[in-house]
Amino acid sequence: MWIVSILLFIFILGIIVLFHELGHFLWARKFGVFIYEFSIGMGPIIYSHTSKKDGIKYNIRALPIGGFVQMAGEVYEDDKKVPKEKCLCNKPIWQRIIVMAAGVVNNFIMAIILLFVFALIYKSTDLTPVVSDVVEGYPMAESNIRKGDIITAVNGKKVNTLDETQILLYYKTKDGKYSFTVKHTDGTKETVKMSPKVEKNEKGDETKVFGVQFEQKETHGFGNKIKFTFQKFGAIVSQMWLTLKGLFTGKISLDNLSGPVGIYTVVDEVVKESGKALYLVANVINLTVLLSINVGIINILPIPAFDGGHILFLIIEKIKGSPINQNFENWCHTIFFILLMLLIIVVTIHDIMRLF
Repeated sequence: MWIVSILLFIFILGIIVLFHELGHFLWARKFGVFIYEFSIGMGPIIYSHTSKKDGIKYNIRALPIGGFVQMAGEVYEDDKKVPKEKCLCNKPIWQRIIVMAAGVVNNFIMAIILLFVFALIYKSTDLTPVVSDVVEGYPMAESNIRKGDIITAVNGKKVNTLDETQILLYYKTKDGKYSFTVKHTDGTKETVKMSPKVEKNEKGDETKVFGVQFEQKETHGFGNKIKFTFQKFGAIVSQMWLTLKGLFTGKISLDNLSGPVGIYTVVDEVVKESGKALYLVANVINLTVLLSINVGIINILPIPAFDGGHILFLIIEKIKGSPINQNFENWCHTIFFILLMLLIIVVTIHDIMRLF
């Protein structure tokens, strides 16, 4: 079983990285940028092929945790043998921004396609956070919230989907209380406050329990499947944004971050719990969608070393009217890349400790 998990882990990360880097690659080629290398994975090369037509090296590397497209002149003219017009740094800023953003766009396109496939082969659902049941003895049952009610806000934050509702329940609050604005079945609205019960799961981790179950009503018809595809995509993007906001504001613990080991653990659980092949495919699609959107959003953040950081420098260059100091930009990308690697190491150590 673990062999299946490892192969799926490599496949999922590989396909996400492939689509991301393919975006950079195709648009760089379209704009006539000289490309040295297209690599999937990081670290030592385990397979290499050099195109006789254009000299591009296509590599597969040992560690399936990333990839890159090495282009001439990504920051400045670093190779005098390459014609100036083929250096990325000499292309119009709008072309450079498209090349940098193309990986993220590809991740989003991939997620939308997979969500539509999921809706076709499995099911599409109504994402409205409708209460299907409340559990006796828990805070939600002691409130005035009942079956059929719709959650419209959590702690004053408007919610439209179950995804948004669930992530806001992870947020820490100063007094430990949570407010829910609900629309009752008779059309009236009400805001109630409660403190969740704190229980320990089988691993000994504390979890907040409100005692509520939500309805996910299945929808039918081609139009509803398209609607579900884009609603679910928007819901995951919103959920990811709320997660990042919570991490930066301290409302969500950094313990919730996962690295490669954490992702492998999730893949392993998916394999163990899926049972039938159809459910395994559905769960793998769902996981790939989540990771692809996450990769896209993280990469578009305006932080050096990410695609969004490169775009930020390009926007500053456009506003400034002249190129940014090359050494300064390189140092920014290098420092933040080192910090990113350190964060991955820390998160990976934490993931390993959680396994034991």
